[in-house]
Amino acid sequence: MKREMMPQPGYSRRNFLRGALLGAGALALNSYGADRKNKPGQAHQSPKPRTGRQPAKPGAAKLFLAAVGCGGKGDSDIAEMMGAGMSIGALCDVDETLLNKKAAVVREKFPDVRLYRDFREMLAKEKDRIHAVTVSIPDHMHAPAAALAMSLGKHVYCQKPLTHTIWEARRLRELAQSSGVVTQMGNHGSASAELRRGVEVLQAGVIGPVREVHVWTNRPVWPQGLERPTQVDPVPATLAWNLWLGVAPDRPFAAKIYHPFKWRGWHDFGTGALGDMACHTCNLAFRALNLGYATEVEAVAEGGTSETYSKRAKVRFQFPARPNPVKPGEMLPPVTFMWYEGGWKPGGELCQDVVEFSGSGQDKHGQETPAKLPIAGCYFIGDQGRLFSSGDYGGGNVLRLNGEPKLRGISKHAAAVAVPETLPRSGNNYREWVEACVANKPNEPYSRIDIAAYLTEIILVGCFALRLPGRKILWDGPNMHSPNTPEVAPLVKGIYRSGWTI
Repeated sequence: MKREMMPQPGYSRRNFLRGALLGAGALALNSYGADRKNKPGQAHQSPKPRTGRQPAKPGAAKLFLAAVGCGGKGDSDIAEMMGAGMSIGALCDVDETLLNKKAAVVREKFPDVRLYRDFREMLAKEKDRIHAVTVSIPDHMHAPAAALAMSLGKHVYCQKPLTHTIWEARRLRELAQSSGVVTQMGNHGSASAELRRGVEVLQAGVIGPVREVHVWTNRPVWPQGLERPTQVDPVPATLAWNLWLGVAPDRPFAAKIYHPFKWRGWHDFGTGALGDMACHTCNLAFRALNLGYATEVEAVAEGGTSETYSKRAKVRFQFPARPNPVKPGEMLPPVTFMWYEGGWKPGGELCQDVVEFSGSGQDKHGQETPAKLPIAGCYFIGDQGRLFSSGDYGGGNVLRLNGEPKLRGISKHAAAVAVPETLPRSGNNYREWVEACVANKPNEPYSRIDIAAYLTEIILVGCFALRLPGRKILWDGPNMHSPNTPEVAPLVKGIYRSGWTI
């Protein structure tokens, strides 16, 4: 495998860590509280997981996994780890229905898997039996679970966004470094050969120095722009509501409002469309352009409330000049980075080549519709050309140089074909992590926490702007501080409910 040439941050490691509040330490194991329950019984059998993958290296089966979260991404994450050859030792979910449903599948292969409702109890009791942990629960609980696992010396695969707050991202980065465990964030596009090829082509300067990037998404696809509900419903017997709230402020249960899916738009639990998708859609730009910290950020938004993110928005990030990661001594120019969500997109005239490349479509009646921008994408404007990445995950890359009539795939464009391959290829984010766990090589995963925490911090500054639309926020990234917007200070760390800490 070729030597990895990872983009280096625009600041030194010492500067990055300057301002961090705590050294390495463990998450306090509190009493399990009123929501502690006996392990649920075995549920009915369900179909086997649809993995369709070959077994991993022989050593993978000797690694026992504990999974925090069994529904949604938790369901697919567990299936992927089984497909990669890992053994499943324990499952945890605050929702007994989701827990039993997944247990029925897992027990077809691992009949001795143990079930828990509280991840703190699971890790305390299973710490001598398990080697690795997946974290696939709402954003606000990522850091407490991942931090506890790492403090116990367990390898961690944590879903994106890595954390709910900037302080948590900084804390996990420190803990990953001090613990030496193998980590990976679940922005699975990181493993694609297309994304890594895009990084190589952009860093080779094929389209020249990049000064603008435009990224758009079709999210949110969940409710936003809501006030806090007045309804108070009985908590289902199968749901440990207090454990679901976790670090978040106490609030009554409201049926079909938060759990199991609609939590993303609420400030207390999620990070909105930006937190959900930017770890995917901005990943190519973050890596290729060595973005580092934005120095200012501001948002225009419509339909927001004090409780949830807006229905639609755009955010401008301004990044300063930064070291070129592949040409020592050379600086990359400042970059203006635009993010669009809720149906807003860059003007078609800006990306006319993409409109033409996408072509026209058909409506439900079979009538031709005008050509327009696709629902998601990432568009780079360089001094010598343009590059477009279609979709969310850094793939489908096409480019044109100035003076060329249309975009062409980078596998066919002569200027891109000439760029040597320098990054390793894996093709699967899960397998990459599992194999690094087997080999005990913390620096192997491409989206390890040392990198992913940096990307998460950048994104979460944009979430500040979305909560303060119309305000230009100046940002001192190394010190996690805004010199001109005091309203940001409480958001950097957040407030943990009594009984929870990292």
